[in-house]
Order: sequence, then structure tokens, then C-alpha cells
Amino acid sequence: MKNWLILILSIFFFSCQQKGNNKTATDSPKPTVQRENKQENKQTGDTIAMNFKNEENVFSAEGHLDSLNSKVYVQFKNEDLGELNAQIITDTGKGNIRFNQIIFPDKTSDGPFGMDLKIPLQQKGTHILIIGHSLMADNPYYGNFKVKLKKNKAQ
Repeated sequence: MKNWLILILSIFFFSCQQKGNNKTATDSPKPTVQRENKQENKQTGDTIAMNFKNEENVFSAEGHLDSLNSKVYVQFKNEDLGELNAQIITDTGKGNIRFNQIIFPDKTSDGPFGMDLKIPLQQKGTHILIIGHSLMADNPYYGNFKVKLKKNKAQ
């Protein structure tokens, strides 16, 4: 009697584990809804990787400054020599936010700048723009902003 009870319990537990994998050949596949993968540049932590251009051939992304991330690093690759036009747009229109620095591929840097930046790109490779508030001014900016980068090729 004891052996039968053990046998029945083991069959019961075995059948419960197999229940989820019971697919038959007559099961029709469920239709999958494909979402349109919109390619966006998103902030991850304190970094925005500019990988995708919009319809106007402009890199665009939304960022956020807060007390934990008081600087945002915007990375982009430059394949052509030319000029960079960059702009920070805040929800309020103004604020203590600016391009603090640009770091070129050879690790040299330039800055500080304002909310608009116009600089020649004379090196190919990955450039980094550092966005933050000015330490010389009061009321650091915390909140959302948009950054736009447009690269014009040299003539």
C-alpha cells in the first residue's frame, strides 16, 4: 500500500510539471503584432549616445538633469570634417544650463560654451559634449531638456 501511494504521488507530480509543455501539431500559431521600432537616442544614466538621426538629418534627444546626474555626457561619432551646430532647449526657455565642454577624439577639450554651440570638427572619431550648469551662476537647472546636433560637412 505504501509503495502504491509513492507511485501515485510521483506520477501526479510528474504530470503537473509536464502540463505547460503540452503543444499539439494542430495548435495554430498566434499572430504576432509587430511594433514599429522607432529609433531614438535615449539617456541611460548620465550618458546620451547619439546614434540615430531624424528626418531632418539632425541628432535629437531628450535628457534630464537632477541632483544625482548634474552632468550629462552626449557622445556622437564624426565621420566627416565640418562644423557642429548644437543647441540645448529647456522646457522653460531659459535656465542655468549650458555646454560645459567638448572633448575631441585626441582627448583635448574646449569650453565652456552657452546653450548654443558652433564649433569646427577637425577630427574624425567619437566626440563627447558635457552638459551641465554653470558653477559661476546661482540656481542650477534641474529638469528635462532637449539637445539637437547638426553636422555640416566641409565644402
